[in-house]
Amino acid sequence: MAEPFSPSEPLTDLVHAPLAHWARVRGDAVAISHGSSDGSSHLTFAELNAAVQQRSAVLTQSQAPATVLVEDSATTIHQLIEFLAVISSGRCAAMADPDWPAALRETMREQIGLLPSTMSALQATSPFYIGFTSGSTGLPKGFRRHHRSWTESFRICVDTFGPAAASGILSPGRSSHSLFLFGMLLGLWTGAGVVVQEQFSASRALDTLRQGHTPCLIAVPSQLILMIEWAARHAAAPIEATRLIMISGARWARHRTAELQALFPQARIIEFYGASETSFVAWMDADVNAPPQLVGKPFANVEIDIRDASVPDGSGLIFVRSPMLFMDYMGAQTSDMADATAAIRDGDWLSVRDMGHLDAQGRLCLAGRQNRMITTQGKNLFPEEVESVLGAHPGIAKASVQGVADALRGMKVVAVVQLDPACAGELHAAELSAWCRAPLEAYKAPKRYFVCDDWPQTASGKTDHAALALRLQNHLNDKENNLSTPDTPCRLQLLYPLL
Repeated sequence: MAEPFSPSEPLTDLVHAPLAHWARVRGDAVAISHGSSDGSSHLTFAELNAAVQQRSAVLTQSQAPATVLVEDSATTIHQLIEFLAVISSGRCAAMADPDWPAALRETMREQIGLLPSTMSALQATSPFYIGFTSGSTGLPKGFRRHHRSWTESFRICVDTFGPAAASGILSPGRSSHSLFLFGMLLGLWTGAGVVVQEQFSASRALDTLRQGHTPCLIAVPSQLILMIEWAARHAAAPIEATRLIMISGARWARHRTAELQALFPQARIIEFYGASETSFVAWMDADVNAPPQLVGKPFANVEIDIRDASVPDGSGLIFVRSPMLFMDYMGAQTSDMADATAAIRDGDWLSVRDMGHLDAQGRLCLAGRQNRMITTQGKNLFPEEVESVLGAHPGIAKASVQGVADALRGMKVVAVVQLDPACAGELHAAELSAWCRAPLEAYKAPKRYFVCDDWPQTASGKTDHAALALRLQNHLNDKENNLSTPDTPCRLQLLYPLL
């Protein structure tokens, strides 16, 4: 991919608008490409723009509804063509999730069909995208975005992180995941281009980065850890061409920052905090010595307000105000009273129910999600803090801290962990307890540990804490009914105690 350059005419507040500009001024440059078993496939900006305009005309002539479900059966390139064609025609694109079972897919298609069918004049505040995130009702929540919320995100990204953010991007995830879709569209919006993967591969991602056409990488922590481990196993040389790594989607394992920096010695490594409903909120340069709760300073166009502080460190509900906030939830899924995971609005302010505080330097410190807070021994704790400590243990791959009913404490803190297969030797509960008590107050250390072999994840790749809570409760119920013993792993629930 060629080096990007500034457009000779102003970019509008429409996500797709720069595509026609880049097709005119650098039509032969590669816009999007991916590696596959049958070789490399790519489209130039001219080819991509032509395909988008052709498909957009078909949608207009067929009088397609105002919201179109973008199916996931095609390649990522074809999905992006469809997505851009839908929004280019003035419509809103709803991105289907490939993990939806058939029944859920049909339900979501019916809900989309109930949305208003009439279209208004296309403008910056017109909806262009519906993504989906998990909801407490069992149905995904569809969150709607207008064009300006993402063009403002593109601008602040480039303004904050400089030319590397406006260079070629590797965005190696599904287009149904808003983080990776954002990365793909950012590469097209800046004219630098993007490389995608149909299925994530650490080796292919490293090969792509080594070629030097994608100085910018957008990734979730699990992908980076797989890259680090693949590189270590194969004694891979450091990759000098990468200039910027942006990490989001889950907490970065900061104890592995030195390994990541050694693999990408010229890269600036950025962690950023945000949500599907907010876009960017805060950011920081990755620092192994940073406090676990620190997520960084607010972006220049973001204001933060901490409300209803209820824990000793002053943490309260985090409300944000910025031009990057989402519009609303799809259809009838708009009431925060109906879904305890839904965002809360207060005028121009929005909270996704995360709790935290601002430190003396004005940096945001994230305590955890409001609905995961555990009260034990009359004190409040956030599982995320304990999970961060457990995740730094060399024998632990993943951790989920849960609260279970206890007559003495109110709630007892327990941990469900996935053991790291690369760790030699046995791991005992006493060792983990000592590990947790070193940096944490005693009441925060889990009282029991359970191992889960088959780790459940949400569609976005995060730990499914609710599924683990159910498995844990089922296991404890079986124990109470004498259906299993500590010496007999309860494989039915894929859970057994660590002794």
